[in-house]
Amino acid sequence: MSRQTTTATTTQRTVTVFDTGAHRPVVAKDDTWITTGRAARELGLRRTEFDLAVRLGRIRTEPGRTAGERRIARAEIERLRAGPDFPEALRRSVHAVGTAEGSALLGVAKTRFTRLARLGLVVPVAFHLNRYRAVVWLYLADELRLFGDDEKNAALLTGRMSEGLRGLLDSGIDLRPRNWRSRHLGFLLREAEEPWARAGAVASFLDPLHVAQVVRDPYERSHVNGFRRRPPGGGNPDSPGAQIAADLMTARDPDEIAWLRADLARLVDEARGHRPAPRPSSSRPSSSRPFPSHRTASAVEPPASRRPVLGAPPARPAAPARPDTPAATDRAGRRGLLARWRHRTVRSAGRP
Repeated sequence: MSRQTTTATTTQRTVTVFDTGAHRPVVAKDDTWITTGRAARELGLRRTEFDLAVRLGRIRTEPGRTAGERRIARAEIERLRAGPDFPEALRRSVHAVGTAEGSALLGVAKTRFTRLARLGLVVPVAFHLNRYRAVVWLYLADELRLFGDDEKNAALLTGRMSEGLRGLLDSGIDLRPRNWRSRHLGFLLREAEEPWARAGAVASFLDPLHVAQVVRDPYERSHVNGFRRRPPGGGNPDSPGAQIAADLMTARDPDEIAWLRADLARLVDEARGHRPAPRPSSSRPSSSRPFPSHRTASAVEPPASRRPVLGAPPARPAAPARPDTPAATDRAGRRGLLARWRHRTVRSAGRP
C-alpha cells in the first residue's frame, strides 16, 4: 500500500495532508484559527448554509476569545476541502428546501406535504419569516429523499390517509415547532462547553416563570439566564419578527414543558456539583467605597489629624433689659404718653 504526502502552503502556516489510499479520513495538522465568516467564504458556502452545517455537526467549531464568538481551526477547513466531491457534496448535505421543493422531491401535492410535516413525519431543520411575517419551514433535502425512498412510507405518499392520522389533523395538531425545538436543543447542547451552559440551553426553551419555579435560588437563576440563547435570526429583540421567533422557541405543550423542567433541574444539580454559581462577596475590598447607609462611625468621622480646628465659640449676646430696670421704665413711659396724645388728637379732629 503506497502512502503519498502532499504539502499545501497556507497563510503563515504549512498544512500537511496524508492520503492513505484506503478511504481513511484525511488528517490536516495546523494550529491556526480563522473566523466563521472567512471559513464560509473559503468553503464556498452562503452564511445560512454555513450556519446550518455547524448546527448539523458538518463543521466543527470552537469557542472564540470573546463570549458568543466561534472560530474554526485551519485544520478543519483543510479536512473539509480534502473530502470527496468538495464543495458540491458539502453543499448538498446542507441543502434545505421549503414546502414547494420538498413536495416535488417526494412527488406529492403541497397540501399532503404540509400534512406530513404537521404530523411530525418530516422534521424541519430551520425556519425563516417571509415579508408577510409568515413562518416558512425548511427541510433537509437529503432527509426527504431518504423518507421517499423508504418503502414503509409508500402508503403515506399515495392514497387516502388512515382514519387515525386524519383525526389528528382535524384536531389541529402541528408538530413542526416542537420538532424544530427538539432539533435545535440538540445543537445548543452540543455547543455548550460546561454544565451551566447546558442548563442555560434547556432554559432557553422555557418561559421565565417555569425557570423561576425550577431554579429557586436567585443567584443560580441569574447565572442560568446568562446562558439562555436567543432564537436564530438576530435583529432587534423587540421587533415583531423576533417576538414570533421567541414564541416558536418557547415550549407550549404540557408534556414538553414537564420534560424540559425535569431536564433543567437535573442539569442545574449537576452544574451545582461541578461549580457553584457566583454570589456577591460578603466582604468588600478596602479600595471600594461603602454605601452611606452601611458606613460605620469611624468611616464617617474623619481622622483626628484631618479634623478642622474650631475656634472659640462666639460670645453670647447681651440679655435684654428687664422691665423693672430704670431704662425700661423710662421707655415704657414715653410710649404711653405718645399713645395718649395721638388718641386726643383723633377725638378733637372728629368734633364738629
